[in-house]
Amino acid sequence: MNTAMEPDRQNGPGTVVIYSNRGREALHERAVHLDLGNRLALLQGLEFGGEYDPALAYPGLLYFVPSGTVIGRRNARRLGLRSAADLFGGVVPQPFMATKAITHGLLRAGAQAPPGWSRRFTQRVADAVLRGFTVFNRAEAGAAGRRLLAEGPLRIKPVLASGGRGQHLVEDPAELDRQLAALDEDELGRFGLVLEEQLEQVSTYSVGQVQVGDLLATYCGTQRLTLDNQGEEVYGGSDLLVVAGDFDELLALALDEPVRLAVQQARLYDAAALDSFAGFFASRRNYDIARGLDSRGNTRSGVLEQSWRIGGASSAEIAALEAFRSGARLVRASTLELFGPAQVAPPGACVLFRGEDPELGYLTKCVVTTEHGNP
Repeated sequence: MNTAMEPDRQNGPGTVVIYSNRGREALHERAVHLDLGNRLALLQGLEFGGEYDPALAYPGLLYFVPSGTVIGRRNARRLGLRSAADLFGGVVPQPFMATKAITHGLLRAGAQAPPGWSRRFTQRVADAVLRGFTVFNRAEAGAAGRRLLAEGPLRIKPVLASGGRGQHLVEDPAELDRQLAALDEDELGRFGLVLEEQLEQVSTYSVGQVQVGDLLATYCGTQRLTLDNQGEEVYGGSDLLVVAGDFDELLALALDEPVRLAVQQARLYDAAALDSFAGFFASRRNYDIARGLDSRGNTRSGVLEQSWRIGGASSAEIAALEAFRSGARLVRASTLELFGPAQVAPPGACVLFRGEDPELGYLTKCVVTTEHGNP
């Protein structure tokens, strides 16, 4: 018998639905997700059903577009998520796996860690990340911080924050102790905290891969910063080079050496995650890689964190897939976040949102795609 919890996968063409699982979402994010959900439906020849309603008995396959990574095998089974083909995003068995906590190893063998922690993963990615530690209690955070401070300044990174929010630069043990004293011990024990070497003159790269139906895209690019309506420096969009195919096709292109290294590091991190975390699968896998100078003036490059959910670059990812459906093999796709009514989308851009957002003020979000020739 068919129910809303177990969608009928035999009858009907199927439906793409938006699944809001991140709690409160900004107006502009909801608008963009609805637009991209409709585009994902068109790419796969499916219907678009808007926001998911568990009370409805949907005909055919349900394809989910969650606003956040789906956490827990039980939640995945309840929604009918069995593989990466069932959603735009990812599924992880444990909450910490959806955060930057997985990036770094523990302070020592036997240190506190949640169920499902993978020492194998942190060993495999050690050469693809910056110097740092993940800790799950205040005492180990203090010891890890002092070890890093012996080499230079560090950055405290709460794992539930995004876009650099909530991070603190620490240059001495006294400041370390002040910052750690303010942490919530329960949240620290459940999700963890990252302490990582501080870099200067940083460039941030985006590398990732998305698969929707029979379409596969892999990309690299850079992030841009802009000033928001309060004059604060924030994420302003991404400029991506996207190829139809996998990492081999991307690495076959003539990439600058810093970009090539970022792609290689992201590929290693991606493969290690897929191999190390039982029950993890994702159709959208994005990685931020930082390149800059450490305290001794040496160039360092490493993966900062992963995103296994719809994100800021997803409008560019989906625009590239649309171009590939039309026969292109290599495109440049850029997302733009423009603050204030005076800023307008460039000619040829596809506007996803333009208007007054209650939290951010007047904002325009758009995407521009241009064909880049053949690889």
